[in-house]
Amino acid sequence: MELHDLGFDQWFQAHVNGPIQPDCGVARICAVDRGAYRINDATREIPAELSGKFAFTVQDPSGLPCVGDWVTVAYYNNAAAARINQVFPRKTLLRRKSPGETAAIQMIAANIDTAFLVQSCHFDFNPSRLERYLVMAAEGGVAPVIVLTKTDLISQEALEHKIAVLGSVTKARVIALSNVTGAGCEALRQTLVPGKTYGLLGSSGVGKTTLINRLMGREAFETKTVSSTGEGIHTTTRRQLVVLSQGAMMIDTPGMRELGLLDATEALDGGFEDIAALAASCRFADCSHGREPGCAVRAARERGELAEERFANYQKLKKESAYAALTALDKRKKDKAFGRFMKSTKKRMAG
Repeated sequence: MELHDLGFDQWFQAHVNGPIQPDCGVARICAVDRGAYRINDATREIPAELSGKFAFTVQDPSGLPCVGDWVTVAYYNNAAAARINQVFPRKTLLRRKSPGETAAIQMIAANIDTAFLVQSCHFDFNPSRLERYLVMAAEGGVAPVIVLTKTDLISQEALEHKIAVLGSVTKARVIALSNVTGAGCEALRQTLVPGKTYGLLGSSGVGKTTLINRLMGREAFETKTVSSTGEGIHTTTRRQLVVLSQGAMMIDTPGMRELGLLDATEALDGGFEDIAALAASCRFADCSHGREPGCAVRAARERGELAEERFANYQKLKKESAYAALTALDKRKKDKAFGRFMKSTKKRMAG
């Protein structure tokens, strides 16, 4: 295996920051678990840690390595372990606001070509939550594909209805499958391209890890039996990248209870393509889609062509994104003020 088999293409080669030092190399982060890292340098997987210099210079959590990142490393202990010295620029990324009241960024994965947004056909089916995933994918430059699992738990008529509902939410491709019967799994397998990286995102218990086991052809990762509701039980606790036998790479992620948006104002169009298309016909470029004359979005609502619930979700996510942007700006201002305070304090102490 070579680095290009892991996705190290010309884009990353162009972003190598200077010559690689002796006893150093390029590798990809293949697992992150509570601050512990594993890397794959195309010959093996080994544990890795942050170098002291790198850890000292990282300004916020988003600058730390995440699964899918390309990094430069220095080997030690007879090349059985490595220290991470630098993170390459990211071609694409998936991130969210950290859970809770904080405005911090939590990286989910980097350098993904396609995100499989997974929902169960049973209790987990939630178009409103899917809209959040679509905005997150658009914000990070990642192409989305919708995966509906557990089709064996519903009738064909119910499945067709759910697919129609998704068609009103997104133009992204929808693949419906069952990990129990295998129906639809080959259709997903045929979308995988060697050297490309795919990510599985969705709630706990929707069958992400089971799907990876099926694609690998063996029980490589632990899964648990379904609960009394028919839904799976959460198993994955870390983000990890695996290389499938046909050469594609898949990143599995733990289920996410919260999916808070960051400043994704420009990316909202990617999650609400129908509203973006309507807005392009509004009389005013800065139309708020309220009472302005010539509002194409309001006209579509009045004609029943745009569901009120979908428009309400759009407005909600727009406000959430704007608030996140203001919160991040306020945080930067505080950081700068604190930096100026520390600088002046050091000058006084030196004097």
